Amino acid sequence: MLPSEIEILFVSHKYPPAVGGMEKQSFELINHSALYLKVHTLLYDNEESILTFFYRLNQRILSKIKANPHIKLIHFNDGLIAALATFHKGYDHLKKVVTLHGLDIVFPLPYFQHKIIPRFNIFDQVIAVSQATAEAARSRGIDPSRIAVIPNGVDPVTPISKLKDDKLPPYFITLGRPVKRKGFSWLMQQVIPAVQGNFRLLMVGPFDQVPTWKERMLNLLPARLYHLATLFLGYPTDQQEIRKLLRMHPEKIQHLGKVPFDQLRHLLTNAHAFLMPNIQVQGDMEGFGLVCLEASSRGTVVVAAELEGITSAISHHHNGLLLPSQDADAWIGQLQNILDNPAHYEKLGQKFQKNTNADFSWDIMARGYCDTFIKLCQ
Repeated sequence: MLPSEIEILFVSHKYPPAVGGMEKQSFELINHSALYLKVHTLLYDNEESILTFFYRLNQRILSKIKANPHIKLIHFNDGLIAALATFHKGYDHLKKVVTLHGLDIVFPLPYFQHKIIPRFNIFDQVIAVSQATAEAARSRGIDPSRIAVIPNGVDPVTPISKLKDDKLPPYFITLGRPVKRKGFSWLMQQVIPAVQGNFRLLMVGPFDQVPTWKERMLNLLPARLYHLATLFLGYPTDQQEIRKLLRMHPEKIQHLGKVPFDQLRHLLTNAHAFLMPNIQVQGDMEGFGLVCLEASSRGTVVVAAELEGITSAISHHHNGLLLPSQDADAWIGQLQNILDNPAHYEKLGQKFQKNTNADFSWDIMARGYCDTFIKLCQ
């Protein structure tokens, strides 16, 4: 793909120094697109309040366009900021594109579903990060001709040998915020106690060992309002159940909380398997499953639920293993087999790693976006 003189304005409120999958995707998209297009940005930097950023966004976009009159297209990096942009004035002459990640299309607020989502048809292109996200958009009335699927990428990793750590028994690992859809408490309750042998489940990610004041306040809300508030905030709704299960199975399960990046990389590389046991939660969804790719790119076998956007990241027996969501017998059998046959699954992990690194990269993703932008502008 040859560089183009087309100028693009990227608008995002999910960007470093904040940390998360959407922040990572936004960062990589903008920086790789800059290799092919002339890029301008309006990014939330965490210095002002997010409400101030949203309030001033329309005027800032107009100022940016005035200062750079060759901008042809604006990209909004998620459904929330795009929803606000549908009420903006003054730049209807430009092409507009939005990326949808999952929750930003299924969020179960009636006003959002019935009044806001139909407005997404004003965008010239709606990019979904997975087939599941695209289907959720189509089913909510977004014109199918406007929808394209461009999967996320992953950092390239040079294959390395696993290091035997005598301090740790064989272990499985999970990674992520303890929200219900991740299925962590289901895995801890229904699967791990039934798997035989000397092993551990290591859990990594943000985790409050004791209830916070925010958690206690949210628990006072009526069930419907609690569900909406915790979805919108991305709040860790599985924490209470996980705490109970950690106390019940201290010999098999350990939650490490957040760990430094180098330690996380070491843990992912040397795990017997990375587990993503997602379950269905009304009004929530796994838009893609980026952490699956991150684990697979390190040569670790991924065992994931065959659910939602995960199936756009992992293909069964190509770059991971997919199991039916909430099928305890299938999960117990698969994990037992991995423990009993480590050499076989280490080789399988190396095969999956090659396929992941061949199929997914941030550059492949960015070129998909840039091709879309160029076609729209021409």
